[in-house]
Amino acid sequence: MIPSLILTAHQGSVAVVTLNNPAKLNALSTPMLQALATELDGIAADPQVRVVVIRAAGKAFCAGHDLQEIQAARQAPDGGAAAFATLFNLCARVMQQIAALPKPVIAEVQGIATAAGCQLAATCDMVVASDHARFGVNGVNIGLFCSTPIVALSRKIPQSAAFELAATGEFLSAARAQTLGLVNRVTAAEALSGETMELAQSLAQKLPAALSIGKAAFAAQTGLPLDQAYAAAGSAMVDNLLNTSTSEGISAFLEKRPPNWA
Repeated sequence: MIPSLILTAHQGSVAVVTLNNPAKLNALSTPMLQALATELDGIAADPQVRVVVIRAAGKAFCAGHDLQEIQAARQAPDGGAAAFATLFNLCARVMQQIAALPKPVIAEVQGIATAAGCQLAATCDMVVASDHARFGVNGVNIGLFCSTPIVALSRKIPQSAAFELAATGEFLSAARAQTLGLVNRVTAAEALSGETMELAQSLAQKLPAALSIGKAAFAAQTGLPLDQAYAAAGSAMVDNLLNTSTSEGISAFLEKRPPNWA
């Protein structure tokens, strides 16, 4: 029996999605990306899931695309052009699924996250990393500039730092990645899962509608001119305030009681 490339478990209202191909360092092959896309579709439609954790089996979080798959595609009459375009379009769709998911997504990074693996971590809303984790967009070292991974990375860290990483192929330590803003929390390896779940459970206690509206508003205002950013954010605040559960949350705060968000 071929093991599932994606394993999903539920801890209360937290869905823990595990990349499960450690022998391939959890490379984002076409089958891996297709399996992840399907899983994300299911999670998006599941009202019981409030928070998502993406983690990986084995020593690596994700070592990028499957280079053996890429080299095999070169045997096609077009030299692989169609296969390469399909692969990168699929990867872009999965990354945009994560960004559009109306629930917070946390990457739990225990080892290397390189190239498209770094892209995956950077696409998540938050990253909790082991102090052994390393991050890089290292394709240039084999002659392939990581143009698609830096789309996500340059939206998390300063653009000059993102370009330097892509141009040099160097790795970031977890501590340096946290300093630059890619990583939210760094912890000892043995405490990683506990730290990640503590953060996830904290988010799961919040009003889902507020986090959904807030995630979309955060993305929408990023990069807009100041006046347009305030207009977009103000509209989101109005939508949030009109939610009946938000009214209950405010009333509960004023009355010094827990909100009834059943």
